Amino acid sequence: MIQTPPSHLPEPLESRRDADGRLIRLRLASQVPADLSSRPSWLVALDGSPHAVRAGAEALRLAGEMKSCTLHLVHVQHWLSKEAAETELAARGREASQEARRLLDAAGQPWSLHIAMGPSAETIVDIARELGCRGIVIGCRGLGSASSLLLGSVTSKVIQHSPVPVLVVP
Repeated sequence: MIQTPPSHLPEPLESRRDADGRLIRLRLASQVPADLSSRPSWLVALDGSPHAVRAGAEALRLAGEMKSCTLHLVHVQHWLSKEAAETELAARGREASQEARRLLDAAGQPWSLHIAMGPSAETIVDIARELGCRGIVIGCRGLGSASSLLLGSVTSKVIQHSPVPVLVVP
């Protein structure tokens, strides 16, 4: 397995652009398993909040119980200009996923990082569907949620629209 320092990311395995040529998605991985399709996978939504870090730790615990599981870390960034997407998208995803990647690397758990632009909840659900994930692990609140809320708006929308089970981590 390729171990990556928390501040460093490997080169993207895939990138996507919209009709205007704006970078809208990147995919990077700690390692590329021989056959991803034979391994169950879970999506872990990350925004850099303490709740998201706990969601990453819980996903790691679940992956350990499954013995062979791929964790897809997903960070969704609100829309950036074409120029900002080229310079900021990867950096923001790297920062938001740093602690979760550090935990997974320390445990030897393979991960794939998906950094995307778009509406957060819809993009998380779309990526989970696209990847055939068994479930989504998400923090109860993110960076933008008021501390008095039981559930953040993104978490609530993911629960409402997800075709797979959603594990909400406090």
